[in-house]
Amino acid sequence: MTLKIAPTSDGRRQRSERSQVAIIEAALALINEEKQVPTAQQIADRAGVSIRSFFRHFADMDALFLSADEMLGASYATLFAVSDRSGTLSERISRAVNLYGNAFDQLSELILCTQALAWRFPALQERYAYHQKKLRDELELWLPEVATSPKSRREAVHAVASFEMWHRLREHQRLPQKSSHEIILGLVTDLLATR
Repeated sequence: MTLKIAPTSDGRRQRSERSQVAIIEAALALINEEKQVPTAQQIADRAGVSIRSFFRHFADMDALFLSADEMLGASYATLFAVSDRSGTLSERISRAVNLYGNAFDQLSELILCTQALAWRFPALQERYAYHQKKLRDELELWLPEVATSPKSRREAVHAVASFEMWHRLREHQRLPQKSSHEIILGLVTDLLATR
């Protein structure tokens, strides 16, 4: 004899989806408030759900982070969306550095949390690597000169344009956005001018 499970009502499915979204939003809020590594209990408390409910929606923290990444996918794309990448090399470098800097400022806490947690969660490592590749590809759309540079110079440009460099200038060296932009702009320009 086989058991038949009654289909879930639309209202119940909607409540479940609302709970999942609330949990993801709670996790992101805690991350953005600089609790870089929130626990499942902290997230559940913030979302107003029990810890059992948390784990009913997400098998583990890895599943939560993957769902959050999927939910934020459209937001990431918006931060880097442009319709025109034309202009001189110096204009394109300036626009790309500005775009990256603005995105890194907005995503800073999320990136730092991801870096802090990645060693524990293989799926998070994979998603982080995927986004790093997308950032490299995006930069080379702005600056095709990077792709045709010798490997050491190409890697240097990607290192200079990275979140780690931006974060160091903004947070550790306490530089304003404009100064950070000028430093990275100058370094990328120097690297590409010596082709």
